[in-house]
Amino acid sequence: MAKVIAQEVSVLTGSKNGLLYLTPNDWTLVADKAARVKFRKGETLIHRGMKSNGVYLLLNGRARVQIHGHGASPQIGPGEICGEMSFLEDAASSANVIAHEDVEAYLLDRSTLESLFELFPHLASRFYRSLATNLSHRLRDLIEPSGEALAARHRS
Repeated sequence: MAKVIAQEVSVLTGSKNGLLYLTPNDWTLVADKAARVKFRKGETLIHRGMKSNGVYLLLNGRARVQIHGHGASPQIGPGEICGEMSFLEDAASSANVIAHEDVEAYLLDRSTLESLFELFPHLASRFYRSLATNLSHRLRDLIEPSGEALAARHRS
């Protein structure tokens, strides 16, 4: 089991669009407390208009983010997160996230995350900093041509 968690932690820490500021020790804590979930191709991870009780961290597979009224459907993959806006705002989800292929993910529900944050306040700080950075990257990708958004990230 420890070997499996170590492999998954390496996937999670390797993503450039995931939770960038979490340390390997943070990831080990998260992996130990998360529920493992699977979705078949075409199944919905996140339902637009419904409140999500947590966040998903993709381990395997890809999913499409369907944003209402927006033509593009960005994909997310291993190491990336979804459900974070609903989680942060404790509100209904703003998009559908649908498995583009079979997906395996960690589900971290609100109460589990809050318990971890109480025990490890620095984890909370790194988690929320990661979410803020990730959301900023995603917003840039939506409003700027891809080359400009990427260049802006490297300038900062």
